[in-house]
Amino acid sequence: MNLDEAVTAKLTIGGNNFEILVDCEKAIDFKKGKNIDISDVVVSDDIFKDVKKGEHASNLLKFFNTDTKIEICKRIIKEGEIQLTTEYRNKLRTEKRKQIINLIHRNAINPENNLPHPIVRIENALEQAKVKIDEFKTGEEQIKDIVNKLRAILPIRYEIRMIEIRIGNKYSGKCYGILKQYGNIIKDEWLDDGSLSVVIEMPAGLQQDLFDKLNGIAHGEVESKIIKVL
Repeated sequence: MNLDEAVTAKLTIGGNNFEILVDCEKAIDFKKGKNIDISDVVVSDDIFKDVKKGEHASNLLKFFNTDTKIEICKRIIKEGEIQLTTEYRNKLRTEKRKQIINLIHRNAINPENNLPHPIVRIENALEQAKVKIDEFKTGEEQIKDIVNKLRAILPIRYEIRMIEIRIGNKYSGKCYGILKQYGNIIKDEWLDDGSLSVVIEMPAGLQQDLFDKLNGIAHGEVESKIIKVL
């Protein structure tokens, strides 16, 4: 790759800095354990004390127990910090934004009608509330703070529900597979008459969609009650 497009990967050992030049995205993938040839990741196998000053590192054997540069490069990438390009940061932020929008759509409801907000409405509310997405935190870590900010724009309630569902014996087998797609089955019990009793933990925003599918199969032979709101 072009040297001008390379970024620095840096590892500090005992107060000593060891830096190499790498392809940003490929280095991140290599760090995550993806099967990438190290020669495609590093721009060169030169090990620097300070890349910007062009100062090469010394005493490599002492700090790495090897003087094989390509092995040292692997360790620097795996254990060190990788400088991110603006382009890659924007990519991460865009992906994280989509994940958060999907989490809100699945897990939050409009308390006025108990239905999930449409994705477009959530996107617009994020813009209006000027919500900042942290590309380095998981969506789950950020979701509650973000929902609190959206309350100034949208009527919204974020919740997980534990629901007990009973399905008639004619349709219980077909419905079981549907239930597993919508949440975490806490308890299931096949009753003497062949009907199915299930306790499922699921996002509130998916409840209506689940019931529509179950009733479409079981033709109304579905009973349910909310046991707990988490």
